[in-house]
Amino acid sequence: MKTRNTKLGVIAITLLSVAMPFTAKAQDKVKASVGADIVSGYIWRGQDVGGVSLQPNASIAYKGLSLEAWGSVGIEKTDADGYDAKEFDLTLGYSTGGFSVSITDYWYNTGAGYFHYGAHNTTHLYEAQVGYDFGPVAVNWYTNFAGDDGVKENGDRAYSSYISIAAPFKLGGLDWTAEVGATPWETDFYGASGFAVCDVSLGATKDIRITNSFSLPLFAKATWNPCSERAYFVVGLSF
Repeated sequence: MKTRNTKLGVIAITLLSVAMPFTAKAQDKVKASVGADIVSGYIWRGQDVGGVSLQPNASIAYKGLSLEAWGSVGIEKTDADGYDAKEFDLTLGYSTGGFSVSITDYWYNTGAGYFHYGAHNTTHLYEAQVGYDFGPVAVNWYTNFAGDDGVKENGDRAYSSYISIAAPFKLGGLDWTAEVGATPWETDFYGASGFAVCDVSLGATKDIRITNSFSLPLFAKATWNPCSERAYFVVGLSF
């Protein structure tokens, strides 16, 4: 048995040594992408953030390290509160296997200018994320750690947090994702007085073939927010 195990170990090491250069070579490539979505409504974590919106994105990645820019511009000019709402986010992340960690700088144009970083005079919001994709299920935790965060009823910073559990699956020729999201404690950022489920959603994606070599992903998503007692249905196209 020991001899057999030794032989198997030698074979495994040999195969690994052959495979590693190809893996390393693939990881050494810089990957970049650019795209945009147009959505009938901007719904984020069970919250109505805006109406019909154009949402561009661009990213670059190298050896698991990535930098992404994402934005949202309301085509209707104003959001539900009457603001000419625009958003610009930057995310620095790292992933390996199923594990991922990131920091996101969210910025909204509804208050102080972009270069205002004061503790009480900024519309930047900084969020840390850690998660693991197990394949059948992905779990992610998010916490606001600085910037324009929500507060508790007593006025203290809430360090607003959010946990999501998402499960992708295929059904009827479509790619589906079922997701549940909740905030674990009190914060006016998510409109919660304690633990609250604020996102129960089901989304589907289908490629719409335009030509033999070009197609557009069409997606639709239904979202229910038990905390605010609201429901939304959004459709969009990715370019």
